[in-house]
Amino acid sequence: MFKKFSSEEVSAQNQVKASVQRKIRQSIAEEYPGLEPVLDDLLPKKSPLIVAKCPNHLNLVLVNNVPLFFNIRDGPYMPTLRLLHQYPIIMKKLQVDRGAIRFVLAGANIMCPGLTSPGGVLDDEVEAETPVAIIAEGKQHALAIGFMKMSAKDIRTINKGIGIDNMHFLNDGLWKMERLE
Repeated sequence: MFKKFSSEEVSAQNQVKASVQRKIRQSIAEEYPGLEPVLDDLLPKKSPLIVAKCPNHLNLVLVNNVPLFFNIRDGPYMPTLRLLHQYPIIMKKLQVDRGAIRFVLAGANIMCPGLTSPGGVLDDEVEAETPVAIIAEGKQHALAIGFMKMSAKDIRTINKGIGIDNMHFLNDGLWKMERLE
């Protein structure tokens, strides 16, 4: 998704109206209830909220030129990894085994066997079409943010194919872009 992403790919930046800003805040609050106490600090009501439009129907939500969330085709808003590292409790976490780490950091999708092997950890409550944080075995911070292609129960029973789409990972273009100038 963001493998070769750079600020040149942003086609338009628009400051959104107050009604759109409220809608974005509301959908983020519903998706991530763990952010409720700090939502006013992250997305201040008086500060201008900017939505940057990029190719492939990708939108970045910026506050003070810092990307905080992204979404694709009106899908759920997902936090950037920098934000997730500040507030690690906001998303469900799934763990991949050590063998999958280098592939995930290269942008590969997360395969079912990497989650069901002895080093992997699955949360059976996670449903399909849900954003999740991907943690590496033996590490505490997330190395990627993914979008579940199938539920955790299906991953456990089927145990083959792609389980999670890798959306954003450490050292990709969005990670390197701390601010959008």
